[in-house]
Formats: sequence, C-alpha cells, structure tokens
Amino acid sequence: MVFRNWDKQLTEENLREQITKAQPAWKNAEATEPGGESMYYNQSEDLIVIEQKNGALFCFPPSLAQGLEGASPEQFADVWLPPSGSSVHWESLDVDFGIPELLAGIFGTKSWRAD
Repeated sequence: MVFRNWDKQLTEENLREQITKAQPAWKNAEATEPGGESMYYNQSEDLIVIEQKNGALFCFPPSLAQGLEGASPEQFADVWLPPSGSSVHWESLDVDFGIPELLAGIFGTKSWRAD
C-alpha cells in the first residue's frame, strides 16, 4: 500500500523508519508529561481523585466540571483512562477531559465557563 503525501511516499519501510525516529520523543513525553495512573471518586469527601504517574494526587469536586455535576457514584465509577494517562472518559456520562487541562484548572468549555 502506498499513500502520497505531497511529494513523499508513505511505504511500510519509511513508516517503520519514522516510528523508530519518534520513539525517543514518545519516551521523553511519557516521562515528563502529566498523566493519570488511576482515577476514583471519593464519596465521603465528594472529590474526583486522579493518581498521577509521578505519584502526585490531584483532586477536585465534581461540581466544578462540565458534565459531572449531579452524577451518581455509580456513574463516577464508570471511568476509563487510556494507557497513556493523557485523558479520562466517563462512558455513561459521555464526558471527556484531558489530564493536562484538568491540572491547569480547565473544567469545561469556554462557553460553559462563561455562564
């Protein structure tokens, strides 16, 4: 299979070469970028808790986050983190957040925050 991208061909061979070149950057990002290791809902404190890969904890009340306000503990338990730890997804709520955005205090869209 050959795909043309402007003046370069994408072949199996040069795809493998590009992957090999990208691996050091990926390893560096894995070691330095914020990422979640696990996430859970602490019902007694009413906090979403993100355990980060570096051992740090980040917590926030669900009432701060768009789409999480008023959710049940069962809905909070329906959470998925990809192996990269770069985002979090609540399937039953259809809510997604990037971990770096949460750590930066971005808990919703600009229009939602403006309300």
